[in-house]
Amino acid sequence: MTPEDVAEYALSLPEATEHEPSRTMQLYKTGGKIFAVLTPATAARPDEVALKCDPGLALHLREQYPAIRSGRYGPRHLWNTVILDGTVPDEELTDMIDHSWHRTVDQLPKAKRERLRGLWPGRAAGPGR
Repeated sequence: MTPEDVAEYALSLPEATEHEPSRTMQLYKTGGKIFAVLTPATAARPDEVALKCDPGLALHLREQYPAIRSGRYGPRHLWNTVILDGTVPDEELTDMIDHSWHRTVDQLPKAKRERLRGLWPGRAAGPGR
């Protein structure tokens, strides 16, 4: 997926919003909490996206794909950084974005959590469901 594809997909999730605190990153939030951080390429770094992830699944994904590394944001064991070089299949990456959205929603107050879950009935919680 390209950075544009990631942004479009992230914004397709229930009540997802985009915030650009600087030219160096775009934040994707739901319920006021971040579930994805998209960072454009620089001379020193390729395009990448950071996503929340269950710690056990995070380790499994890092072992499976060289383009997935420990996160840059928050506790490293709870975030993965995915280099957008095309080596992680699109379906896997969309599952990871879904999983991050669900993990974020799981941390919201009960009323918000239940309302957001109701907007996405029947969907799995992403990889490692």
